[in-house]
Amino acid sequence: MTHKTGERVARQSARKTTVRPFLLAASVALGIGVLATPDMALAQDFRFNAISVEGNQRIEAGTIASFLGVARGEAISAAELNDGYQRVLASGLFESVEIEPRGNTLVVRVVEFPTVNRITFEGNQRIDDEALAAIVQTQSRRVFNPSAAEADAARITEAYSQQGRIAARVQPKVIRRSDNRIDLVFEVFEGGVSEIERIGFSGNQVFSDSRLRRVLETKQAGIFRALIRSDTFIEDRIEFDRQVLSDFYQSRGYVDFRTTSVNAELSDERDAFFVTFNVEEGQQFNFGEVTASSDLAEVDPDVFQQAIRLRSGSTYSPTAVETEIARLERLAIREGLNFVRVEPRVTRNDRDLTLDVEFLLTRGERVFVERIDIEGNTTTLDRVVRRQFRIVEGDPFNPREIRESAERVRALGFFGDAQVEAREGSTPQQVVIDVDVEERPTGSLSFGGSYSTDGGFGAAITFSERNFLGRGQQLSLGVTTGLDSSNYSFSFTEPAFLGRDVAYNFSANYLETDNLAAEFDTAIGNFSTGFSFPVSENGRLNLRYGARYSEITNLNDSVGSIIRAEAAQGQVWDSFVGYRYSFDTRRTGLNPNAGVLLEFGQDFGGLGGDSTYIESTLRAVAQTRVFNDDITLRATLQAGALSYSEGASRVTDRFSLGSSLMRGFEGGGIGPREVGPGDVNDPLGGNYFAVARFEAEFPLPLPEEYGISAGVFYDVGSLWGLEETNSNVFYDDFTARHVVGISLFWTTPLGPLRFNFSEALSKETFDEEQTFDLTISTQF
Repeated sequence: MTHKTGERVARQSARKTTVRPFLLAASVALGIGVLATPDMALAQDFRFNAISVEGNQRIEAGTIASFLGVARGEAISAAELNDGYQRVLASGLFESVEIEPRGNTLVVRVVEFPTVNRITFEGNQRIDDEALAAIVQTQSRRVFNPSAAEADAARITEAYSQQGRIAARVQPKVIRRSDNRIDLVFEVFEGGVSEIERIGFSGNQVFSDSRLRRVLETKQAGIFRALIRSDTFIEDRIEFDRQVLSDFYQSRGYVDFRTTSVNAELSDERDAFFVTFNVEEGQQFNFGEVTASSDLAEVDPDVFQQAIRLRSGSTYSPTAVETEIARLERLAIREGLNFVRVEPRVTRNDRDLTLDVEFLLTRGERVFVERIDIEGNTTTLDRVVRRQFRIVEGDPFNPREIRESAERVRALGFFGDAQVEAREGSTPQQVVIDVDVEERPTGSLSFGGSYSTDGGFGAAITFSERNFLGRGQQLSLGVTTGLDSSNYSFSFTEPAFLGRDVAYNFSANYLETDNLAAEFDTAIGNFSTGFSFPVSENGRLNLRYGARYSEITNLNDSVGSIIRAEAAQGQVWDSFVGYRYSFDTRRTGLNPNAGVLLEFGQDFGGLGGDSTYIESTLRAVAQTRVFNDDITLRATLQAGALSYSEGASRVTDRFSLGSSLMRGFEGGGIGPREVGPGDVNDPLGGNYFAVARFEAEFPLPLPEEYGISAGVFYDVGSLWGLEETNSNVFYDDFTARHVVGISLFWTTPLGPLRFNFSEALSKETFDEEQTFDLTISTQF
């Protein structure tokens, strides 16, 4: 009645065979069990004085007897003997098991599972051997378990599925070796990537399919399908997209939104999916009455009512409610009120589609933070993670603050995963905060090329480290060369100077230009250092000191008198102190459809330099989305003024309007210029500039997988003002230029490209137009 597995493989020791015969052996032995022997089937009781074990090589006979549980000299029934047999088989140590009573002796014959000599992988290209070895749980020099090998094959298949290769198959096979050893081989058929051919939506009325597709992390297969991996079908990503859709609608007041189901249909060729999100949008709600109240005698609700910034009539957003709660809880701490919690009570008014929000200040549990434990950071110092927490050991415990701290840890970008959890400490009144992080690479060395219509082709070498020496510091070095310029740069930033929310920055760069258009060369070196810190919820202030070196050399014969006079000054050094204030509502994100950015700065020169001056710059940007977020409207105003009280500006100091500031003209294409006899035609720059840009972006009726959208723009601006002039200088006064144009936006694996086609509506005779330019598209 013995059933042995792998006899044919044993005779051909070098031949591969699957692990399934092992499973068959176990199942057959399990099925026949004790009933395989007629005497055992008829007997009611057995009594054995001895247990004889045969076939074991590594496993001790006593260990097998312990699995049986048969006591010598004691009566045992056939059912109990069968249970013992099942225990031996279930140990997972034996390929086959047979028991046979011989009078007063119980004979147990076993064939041990072999040991794993080594584990190899064949057929894998997309996932290397090291990555697969980390997935499997079977180990070398351990007893082989066919069930575990099958489970490992399933894990490898799942790893390929996460890469969108759902057709992948993995088959474990064994190669018999001497001394009851085997080599375990996982044969991998990777298959092709199953892309998402189409993403559709059912039930959406407010937002179009194209707008919702832009929200999702999963994308449709496009023309760069060989390079883009976000178009592969991954179930976990689909689940994440369900949450993203919910957040998108909830932040816009659709509190009843839900995704009822997601249908994923596989094409007949099994190489593409058609995914449909079935949604119910519901109605949009606005904020109704917003109030603050308290059930604590020591709390004055009026103080908190005045601090509320939410206003009735604005679109309801859970993010806005959470931000308001955090603000009120910080106010409670400043008022000396510990263990005060703010609970939002929302009352729904279906008649007018509003939600009344009452912020109730109530007493929370008296729980303190016992300690903060950080694990998994092999490179990053503990203090880098710890300073993301606004609480320390001994402070009152605030669950909302812990959640916000966890988000700040993840936002560092130093970790692939960061989990922050709270558990009970040494007493019920104390908690321990566990921070478990998984580090990822933060440095990069890149070699690349660039192209712009202003500077032509160029090469770039850049080294950057976002977590220098594990201290959270940022370091970057760069060398960029073009047809007519070379730029060398260095920067260093300490984001938490002396452990405070104060960023220290040091930067230096050196720029050499061979400006063929102006027929002279320049050398400009800049150095600056300073501190920046928050001054309000949306405001930040930067204080800095800097020095600047400039020189004009290699003048051609056609250079005019003004630049010749400026070049005759030789090397010029400037030293300055300055500030820059920024106000950015995008930091809070209370309105997902709109945002405002305001920046204003001034530099005051004259601290030991060759000149005394004040340079002021302003930038204001406002953006909103209309027509259910399909069209983006943006308005930008930029201006600058340079005023000298000692000395005078040179062409290297004055402002110049290139395509980045005003489209439709070349760099130095507008503004004051000296035009004289012969070939003299020198752009001089200006001490003042003002530009207003208005643009709209909208989708095109093209397949979305092409990643192409369009826009229109209108720019108006001017550059003017010189200290020294002559009769050959034109456009020294304010003269507005007007430009209109269209833009094409193309999302590629190399980055979002922007093609601008422009036409000047108003220009001057010597202005130099640029009807086309190609740039990297930037987001506001």
